Amino acid sequence: MSLKKASLIIVLVLLIDQVSKIYIKTHFILGDYVEVFSWFKILFIENEGAAWGTKISDIIPFISDEAGKLFLTIFRLVAICGIGYWLYDSVKKNATPTLVLAISLIFAGALGNIIDSVFYGLIFNDSYGQVATLFPQDPYGSLFHGRVVDMLHFPMIDTVWPEWMPVVGGKTFRFFEPVFNIADAAISVGVGVLLVFNKKAFPKK
Repeated sequence: MSLKKASLIIVLVLLIDQVSKIYIKTHFILGDYVEVFSWFKILFIENEGAAWGTKISDIIPFISDEAGKLFLTIFRLVAICGIGYWLYDSVKKNATPTLVLAISLIFAGALGNIIDSVFYGLIFNDSYGQVATLFPQDPYGSLFHGRVVDMLHFPMIDTVWPEWMPVVGGKTFRFFEPVFNIADAAISVGVGVLLVFNKKAFPKK
């Protein structure tokens, strides 16, 4: 696969990701949702941390939320540079289309969330109790301190464990619990392609 085709994949994923995020941010109040099906909802939340909302300050208590957010954003920027070089090097070495496709999806997804982290604090105001405005006079954050917009929720199973079950009896069980976005989906698909089609991605010479 050529670098031109890989770039097209990246641009398409980024376009869908950012259009969906900007639409949600400018049309939903934080916590609002629309039930598309019983097993699929558009639910607006914001993620200040990494995967599953984990914050650096949760792992290292003596680091403040602001410092942890900055560290996470810088780490993401360094990681995206590494992924970008991996993509360029793979294309240059005529790697398999499977590998180039997977790396392109991972790169696009990582870049999509980096855009939120770096710029959204500057170009939006808060969504607490109000619909956010694009390019307001009073943005909610600063450069490198944006929050990632998530909206895809698939509660395919939403039930309660039977009372007779030990430990979990009477507790809520929901599958799939996490709320994510197009960028997250692209990263997951890219990693999935590498795992499932490993032999095609890395053929033995």
